[in-house]
Amino acid sequence: MGKISYEEKARILKAIAHPTRLQLLNMMREECPCVKEMEELTGLAQPNISQHLSLLRNVGIVESERDGNQMCYHIKDSHVLKILDTFKK
Repeated sequence: MGKISYEEKARILKAIAHPTRLQLLNMMREECPCVKEMEELTGLAQPNISQHLSLLRNVGIVESERDGNQMCYHIKDSHVLKILDTFKK
């Protein structure tokens, strides 16, 4: 990815600045989990997860793919992976 504006950086940071969204993004680092799997791992209800994923998708951070009747998600924006890497230490 190329350079991004300060406005875009702020949008990304605002979108990931929530504990649930950070948890969902962390799940997406290694795999492409489906919403059902996210439900099981987080204990959150599907509508709640879907709201968070919708926000992340609208900002352009994640993309979804259909796997049968399930929607699975992966991180689209490599900047987010770099941000998440800072928290691994």
